[in-house]
Amino acid sequence: VTAKGEETDIVTGLEIGADDYVVKPFSPRILMARVRAVLRRKLEEQNTGDDNRLERLDRRLVIDPDRHVVSVDGSVVELTVTEFGILNHLAQRPGFVRTRDQIIAAVHGRNVILSSRTIDVHVTALRKKLGELAGCVETVRGVGYRFGESLVAVE
Repeated sequence: VTAKGEETDIVTGLEIGADDYVVKPFSPRILMARVRAVLRRKLEEQNTGDDNRLERLDRRLVIDPDRHVVSVDGSVVELTVTEFGILNHLAQRPGFVRTRDQIIAAVHGRNVILSSRTIDVHVTALRKKLGELAGCVETVRGVGYRFGESLVAVE
């Protein structure tokens, strides 16, 4: 909550990690609704969890977050922490588009300041390492990335 209501102040606040920006004077009901919305998003993030192993239907790609291992056609693929985080985050909700900023927040946390184009570099490296399955990380031009929809969760 702040008295600074200029557009540049709001944009700066959101870019440095704020989940929301409320300018005084404000309605307590609106503030509580915004707090509930942030808490709901956090709960949804926690509920998607990283505790399931994911497999493509054809079982060529396996992502095991508990062991931090990815395998293609039965062979382990060596990924950096960031590459694994990107792949795992996208695979949690196949078909759902994630912006570069959402990916950064999921992989590195909200308090990290990185160029959103950094994600592009990591995705390029990730695709090279996935070989024939590189197409499972799809670009949504002007928006971000999504994981192909042919995944099922396996417990």
